[in-house]
Amino acid sequence: AHNSPMWTALTDSLCDLGESPFWHPQERSLYWLDIAGCQVLRTRGPIGAGVQVERWPLPQAPGCMAPARRGGLVIALRDGIYRARTWGGPLARMAAAAHDGATMRFNDGKCDPLGRFWAGSINEAKTGRNAALYCLDPRAAGAALEPKAGDAMTANGLAFGAGTLYWTDTPSHTIRTYPWEPEANRLGPPRAWRRFDAKQEGAPYGGRPDGATLDAQGRYWVAMYEGAQVLCLDGAGGGTLAALPVPVQCPTMPCFGGDDLRTLFVTSARKGRPADELARQPDAGRVLMQRVEAAGRPVDFFDD
Repeated sequence: AHNSPMWTALTDSLCDLGESPFWHPQERSLYWLDIAGCQVLRTRGPIGAGVQVERWPLPQAPGCMAPARRGGLVIALRDGIYRARTWGGPLARMAAAAHDGATMRFNDGKCDPLGRFWAGSINEAKTGRNAALYCLDPRAAGAALEPKAGDAMTANGLAFGAGTLYWTDTPSHTIRTYPWEPEANRLGPPRAWRRFDAKQEGAPYGGRPDGATLDAQGRYWVAMYEGAQVLCLDGAGGGTLAALPVPVQCPTMPCFGGDDLRTLFVTSARKGRPADELARQPDAGRVLMQRVEAAGRPVDFFDD
């Protein structure tokens, strides 16, 4: 494992585009995806430098996933939301995507505390702001994907606070918040909660907001893609409370894990990055981890 101050990289965790990490408390295992490599990955055995990593090849690019209470996973693939009852087992499609799979796929998503699965989409062709956020309620008749928010190009940063839903459109450098009624599953109008400076030639660049998670105190931890940092933001006002530099240019999503949920895991990307940058950053595409003072929240399970 390559080490930088504070961070340890998981050996054998290399991905083209690592995303959607979560800690499975019963299995004491970290799960994540390689979107470009069409794989689900998970650790086996104690988390450390020489940890074992299992890889499961998928037939399409996955965007996000969540663990299911009755075992297995729910996974958003390019053309729909699928249920896998067992690791490496058959994939049963629960709901078809509403988008054209030629130019769009699912991206960031997770379950809410009431066991519903949410997945946002991405316009890979970057031709318009037609990406949306969908919800799949396993208890609703017909189990269709319900559109909940839109006007985005790259859905990211999904998190569920107390009465607040966080959602990001990465290219616009803006994290939005929506008033959210969890039981009725109603969203109010969005507001621009935190904007970051866009990229400008010759100016220092802090990155754009990618995947995110909330800690036990409601603070919002976000990976800043191309900014080589993870920020901890005040969950109410959105101000920066801490900035954690990471030894890779493109962190993609943080999550908390370990038995005490005080290990911060961060996935990262190497796809499309310049060769000289990758030579300087051998851990690009790997999962990074470090112990932190903050404790996370346990992952929310799909409740079918």
